[in-house]
Amino acid sequence: MSAESVIAWLERHAPDLALIDHSRSTATVAEAAEVLGVEPGRIAKTLAFRVGDKVMLLLARGDARLDNAKCKAALGGRPRMLDPEETLALTGHAVGGVCPFGLATDLPIVADQSLLAYATVFPAAGSRTSSVEVEPRRLAALVGAEWTDICKLPED
Repeated sequence: MSAESVIAWLERHAPDLALIDHSRSTATVAEAAEVLGVEPGRIAKTLAFRVGDKVMLLLARGDARLDNAKCKAALGGRPRMLDPEETLALTGHAVGGVCPFGLATDLPIVADQSLLAYATVFPAAGSRTSSVEVEPRRLAALVGAEWTDICKLPED
C-alpha cells in the first residue's frame, strides 16, 4: 500500500480530488505547512491509536493535541499511539504518509471538530511527499468518520 492505493481509492470515491505530489517531504506538520505555504492548522494529521483493545484513526488539525480527559470521556480510555510497524500493518501507510484513504484494514475513524475552523485542509495521501486538498466535512463524509471533540488547540 502507498500513494498508489490512495490514487485508486480516490479514483473510485472522489475522482475530482487530485493527489498533490510534492518534491519535498511533507511527513511532519511543519514540513507540510512549509511546502504547501499554509498555517500548520490546515494540515489534517491522521493519528493511529488504541483505546483499550480498539484501534482507530483520528483526523485533527495539525496544531491540535489529544486531550486525555476528553478522550477518556468520549472514547472510554486514554489513547496510546501505535508504533510505526503496527501503524503500517493496519493502515498500509508508513508513518509520515498515514491517511484515511485506501486503508489496508477497515478501521473506525473519528474527526476532531478542530478541523472545522478551515474551509479546506490537507491530509497526507499515502506517502511522505503527497497530500490532497479537501473540505473538512467532505473529508469526514468520504471516509465515514464520526465527529468528536477530543483535541485541544495551542491556545487552550
